[in-house]
Amino acid sequence: MLLGLSGQAFSSTVAVGTDPACQPSLVHFASIQLAVNSIPAGSTIKICPGNYPEQVVINKKLTLLGIPNATQDAVVILPPVGGVLVNTTDLRGPVAAQVLVQNTVGPVLISNLTVDGKGNQYSGDDLRGICYQDASGIVNHVAVRNEIPNDIPTGDQSGQGILVETTNSASANLTVENSSVHNYNKNGIVARYAGANLIATGNYVQGSGPIDVIAQNGIELAFSGATGSIKNNTVIDNFYTPNTSSSSDILLYDAKENGSIVVSGNTLGNSNVAISLFTSTTGTYGDGVSVTSNKIFGTSTFDGIDVCTNGNIITGNTIFNSSESGIHLDASCTGTGTGNNISGNTILESACAGILADPGTSTVGANIFYTVPFPVTSSTSSCSLPSSPARAKTAPKFKP
Repeated sequence: MLLGLSGQAFSSTVAVGTDPACQPSLVHFASIQLAVNSIPAGSTIKICPGNYPEQVVINKKLTLLGIPNATQDAVVILPPVGGVLVNTTDLRGPVAAQVLVQNTVGPVLISNLTVDGKGNQYSGDDLRGICYQDASGIVNHVAVRNEIPNDIPTGDQSGQGILVETTNSASANLTVENSSVHNYNKNGIVARYAGANLIATGNYVQGSGPIDVIAQNGIELAFSGATGSIKNNTVIDNFYTPNTSSSSDILLYDAKENGSIVVSGNTLGNSNVAISLFTSTTGTYGDGVSVTSNKIFGTSTFDGIDVCTNGNIITGNTIFNSSESGIHLDASCTGTGTGNNISGNTILESACAGILADPGTSTVGANIFYTVPFPVTSSTSSCSLPSSPARAKTAPKFKP
């Protein structure tokens, strides 16, 4: 039975789709939003293959599960025919999210579907694929793509793939795993603001670089103490060509101070900087991060790992072919790049330094260097660097 009008469903598991052969024993709804509105918290929505041109707002504990039917297995949420509309706000302003999970009690689980922003007809800030706002849950085996305002890359800080944030609550916890995020305008997977916690594991995130329109970032923890762990992801192509700011595959920007944040086991490449630990408020945010066992290749402008915070553990990383240095102990955030444990890293082929330690910073421990002009130096002035934009040595270099 296909329900075209809102009403209470008496089953805790329902289906969405127009094919009566898909889950014939379940109550069917014509749209995802109608199913969300009509069922009690704790229910499961099985979404049959097909295109769903709608914005979905969820404010209760639910499971959204894309399912196969016959030979098909593609559930795609697209913008409505008239384009996406603003459906919430945050500290930065209006937000148009294709899937908005907001103020939930209990987790919202989303699995095996695609959110595609193509045809969004939206030119404001901020377009998002999936947004968890003051809510928690798991996003697993999901693809998010084409989150570009009005389908035209822009310098506006709009266009996030998957984002979790706090606005009026103390916490929001999101796990993103085994998912694909690509062709975003600004950022791939993001956590913002104090109390936001992101666990990003086993994802594939690809920027549009080299690009001269906007500085993109792959996975990001930003602003006022966001926290989490970033493990075993593959992130590439976050590469901004002008010298006004830099892109990063993984960016921690004013992340939680001594928050047990771990960046481990990731494969990163073809970026301005692969991993950036950055603060605009020294001693308040960003210190005490563990960066271990990452494989980094082809940092195209600056460094494999830029450390503009203090008291971090940087160990067991393998860094190939960096444009300036493998690891930069960066003093440009004022009094930063100190107290770090830099040991057990293998650095092969950097254009200048294995470790670039700005004056006033220090290195600790033994590292392995191959084919680098200077294993450790405090200046790139003695090196013949590849032709590239001049490094902006003053903060901020990054735009989260």
